[in-house]
Amino acid sequence: MEELLGRVIAGKVTDENENDYYVQIAGTTFRLDKSEIKKPLKLGSNFKGFTYENENHEMQITRDAPQVQVDHYGFGTVVRTQRTLGVFVDVGLPNKDIVVSLDDLPDMMELWPQQGDRLLIALREDAKQRLWGVLADGDIYAAIAQPAKKILQNSNVIARSYQLKLVGTRVMTDHYELGFIHPSEREREPRLGEELHARVIGVHDDGTLNLSLRPRTYEAIDDDSAMLLAALEHSEDGHLDFSDKSDPAAIKAYFGISKGQFKRAIGHLLKARKITQHDGQLWLVPTEATDTTEETQD
Repeated sequence: MEELLGRVIAGKVTDENENDYYVQIAGTTFRLDKSEIKKPLKLGSNFKGFTYENENHEMQITRDAPQVQVDHYGFGTVVRTQRTLGVFVDVGLPNKDIVVSLDDLPDMMELWPQQGDRLLIALREDAKQRLWGVLADGDIYAAIAQPAKKILQNSNVIARSYQLKLVGTRVMTDHYELGFIHPSEREREPRLGEELHARVIGVHDDGTLNLSLRPRTYEAIDDDSAMLLAALEHSEDGHLDFSDKSDPAAIKAYFGISKGQFKRAIGHLLKARKITQHDGQLWLVPTEATDTTEETQD
């Protein structure tokens, strides 16, 4: 069989039954579901559609061609993994998922895409007329990328990882900007195809981004800060008779931490605009106030 699968190609309608038409292309017959066709087809007429082998190993042709085709890249959603084979990707066909081979996936299985992750792939047909997913490389991503604007500095973006290297993770944002995450800017290595919520820490002249997965300083509230914040939230009127000038023994007796830990916790919460300190007391800042200030703070 010549290469016929994974493409939009034309053939001739040669037969039909109650549920299907049959379209012949280069000596191969493809089933066409009649539910797709609004106006009946005549025998001998031409029909153009996307060809593939469905999950029942039947040759099928469909009018509803997916974006992902041979030499055509599009995003698909991972639906399951199989250790001995690879990952199965939904590209929009009703009865066929496309496999990305384990040979094309990271050596460490924990970095494989999981259900719900998305991959940019095209199709290839092997010598046995099987369709496989082909991961887009850096050149493909560069070809579809949009340059980032300087205004993105310090903003939050949603990105998806497409290349995992020892030097860092390459990603594309949901607005098609290219980005890079250095290992020092993450707590763990992202999976291939994982959606990431990142922060822009640099915009290069070439329109690419440096990103961080670490929280802003004011967002990184430690356990002591969280405990102090909870104490304020549960106080009767949103304040406590403590400050960074309070007696160490009183702090230890009430909070169970040292004065040094207490002062650091106060510092974090002040920077985060969660609290204020005056008249020897700590005061909780109303939620509405913190919501409006955090947008402009780093």
